[in-house]
Amino acid sequence: MKNSLRLLSLGLLISVSGCQITDEKLPYIGELETVTKVVDGKQVTEQEYPAIPAFSFTNQDGKTISERDFDGKIYGADFFFVTCPTICPVMKKNMLTVYKAYKGSPDVRILSHTIDPDHDTPSILKQYATDMGLSGTMWQFATGDREKIYDIGENHYLVTAARDPTAPGGYIHSGHFILVDKAKHIRGMYDGTTQEGTQQLIRDINVLRQEYSNE
Repeated sequence: MKNSLRLLSLGLLISVSGCQITDEKLPYIGELETVTKVVDGKQVTEQEYPAIPAFSFTNQDGKTISERDFDGKIYGADFFFVTCPTICPVMKKNMLTVYKAYKGSPDVRILSHTIDPDHDTPSILKQYATDMGLSGTMWQFATGDREKIYDIGENHYLVTAARDPTAPGGYIHSGHFILVDKAKHIRGMYDGTTQEGTQQLIRDINVLRQEYSNE
């Protein structure tokens, strides 16, 4: 009888714990903004968390990509450059782990922005992706106007992305992976140079997916 009660108690504990995990929600990153918009013909003022704005870049296949390509998707973003001699190789190795974890998933994408668009042309990025063994459209590499790349990095993804002649390779950028939800809100920042940060990103993608499935 005592053993039965212990098993029942353990089952209830697991059930409760499971509910807590299922109900977990990730925080929003960034300061609330006051936004005025028209809803059902009426002007409404609300507070919203900042979202990644409209953008237009060119991917490794020479095609234009925009924020619309990520509508309804959860995606991980980062900034890098092909000739980076410091943290980029380990970041890309770690992001490859994320790619493999969700390859074939229709709701997950990856977006890597180069901060050296002069060198990192679509053909260079294509070879880079090929050398990594990538296929399909899940992982997009973006190049384009330098100032627009730096602006979206520093003012919207909230990471460092800049030219710096004194830095190794001539550029400085953040080592963070950024988790963006389906509404283009930032929901997590992770150290992309570590396995711990990479595994936390994978975990939080799962949390976000569960969050949407509960809606």
